[in-house]
Amino acid sequence: MDNRSSFDSCVYDNNIRKVIPYYDEIYSQIIDLIRTYCGDAEISLLDTGCGSGMMGLKADELLNISEMILCDPSENMLKAAEKKLADKHCKFINTGSEDLDFENRFDVVTAIQSHHYFDRATREIAVKNCYNALKPGGLFICFENTAPFSETGIRIMKKRVENFGINAGRTQLEVVSHSERYNKEYFPITIKEHFELLDKTGFEVTELFWHSYMQSGFYAIK
Repeated sequence: MDNRSSFDSCVYDNNIRKVIPYYDEIYSQIIDLIRTYCGDAEISLLDTGCGSGMMGLKADELLNISEMILCDPSENMLKAAEKKLADKHCKFINTGSEDLDFENRFDVVTAIQSHHYFDRATREIAVKNCYNALKPGGLFICFENTAPFSETGIRIMKKRVENFGINAGRTQLEVVSHSERYNKEYFPITIKEHFELLDKTGFEVTELFWHSYMQSGFYAIK
């Protein structure tokens, strides 16, 4: 694999909708939240763990962007994003959020389906770096695979995701292999633990604004 997701960069866009329910709706909700919070004001945006550039593309189309930087630790994923946004005004940096060094620069920072690849210590560093990158009053949006609260919940959630994958055209072997990545290749934490981390980081406001299957969307205000 050329990145930490379940798909190589060259096939990512064609396959991700088979494993993440409501994939496109997730981005619609993010854009709606940003527009609700920021209104029509110009926005400086940092998207970390940008993957193939979906957030950058949506932001360019639907937001009033003054500056946009897309970061990803995978060189191949970043190349895919650069190709997708070739005619857009944005900057690309080959780094992960655990290595960001921006200070008080952005109105909005997004981390979409990226921090669950970290162990707990690295996740704390990544969230703190996102916090530091925001201006006072800035908005942090984080989407993650989250962990159910019980073993029963984990078993049911995995089965629901497998059923979704089968209905989307994946094979039984593919959906079972995907389930086996849980706590081996990505490391979800519970919604409660997310709130504890955001509060510990120093955010003034922390909220949940989306949950479906395994995916949860949080926002926090510096």
